[in-house]
Amino acid sequence: MSHLHLMKLCVGAEGPEDLAHWQRRFGDGPAVHVTRMWPKREEELLAGGSIFWVFKGVMLARQRILRLDEHRHDDGIRRCALILDRDLIPVTAVPRRPFQGWRYLSAQDAPADMARGRAGDTALPPQMAAALAEMGLV
Repeated sequence: MSHLHLMKLCVGAEGPEDLAHWQRRFGDGPAVHVTRMWPKREEELLAGGSIFWVFKGVMLARQRILRLDEHRHDDGIRRCALILDRDLIPVTAVPRRPFQGWRYLSAQDAPADMARGRAGDTALPPQMAAALAEMGLV
């Protein structure tokens, strides 16, 4: 069975470092992101999938999906808690147009992880990364 990924806009965070800082505020365990819809292709996601984060129009990082948990707010509505590995893995910058919610991303369409020698590089500002990616330079 092949694996599948999700991609999601990261609203409110300037980049991967900002997201990591925000996630650390909630403890040392796995990161959690609650979403309204439950993925219908759960089995494929849990076979090695990640959530790819889009910052200001550029996909820059991913986190491995560990499991999906049911989460209910005070309103009683069932939601999906994506339980994520804490490590944010930098990926090759790919521009993405705005969208709502999350989208499935096939393994073959997912950007490659950043080369090991570049993984510690400071991320480019999203607008610059988008411009370079459109030119095919990153």
